Amino acid sequence: MLRVAEALDGLNRGLALGIRWLALLMVLAQFAIVVGRYVFGVNSIAAQESVLYMHSALFMLAAGYTLLVDKHVRVDVFYAGLSPRTQRRIDIFGHLVLLLPSMAALLYWSWPSVRNSWAILEGPIAVGGLEAVFLLKSLIPAFCVLVMLQSIALLIRLFSERAPQ
Repeated sequence: MLRVAEALDGLNRGLALGIRWLALLMVLAQFAIVVGRYVFGVNSIAAQESVLYMHSALFMLAAGYTLLVDKHVRVDVFYAGLSPRTQRRIDIFGHLVLLLPSMAALLYWSWPSVRNSWAILEGPIAVGGLEAVFLLKSLIPAFCVLVMLQSIALLIRLFSERAPQ
C-alpha cells in the first residue's frame, strides 16, 4: 500500500514541478500588460484573463502538493501541544470526516456546470477575452481529485504507521 501512496505523492510532486513555472509566467504576463497599457497604450482583455487563468491553475492544481508538504492552513494552537498519537487521530478524523466528504461534495455539485461548459465550449468571461471558460471551470474537479488522491495517500501512511505510544 505504501507504493500506492508514493505513486500518488509522485503525481502531485510532478504536477507541482510544472505548475510552479506559472508563477513566473504570471508575473511576466502582468508586467507585459502594464507596460503595454501605460507605455504603448495597448490593452488586451485576453492577456488580462490569461493572468487570471494562470493564477487559478497555480492554486487549484498545486493544492494536492500543498497538502503533501503540510503547508496548508491549520490552527496549530492546540494541535502542536498534543501527543503524536492524538495528532494522528485528529489527522485521520480530519481526512475521513471533513476533507474527503467536502471534496466529494464539491466534485459532485460542480460537475454539472463543468459538463455543461464543455458541451457548449463556453466562451470568454468578458468580450474580447479567452475562449476557454470551460478549461477554467475544469480546474474545480481537477482540484478535488488531486486533493482527494493526496488525502488518500496520507491516510495510507497514517494507517500503516504503528500508533505512537
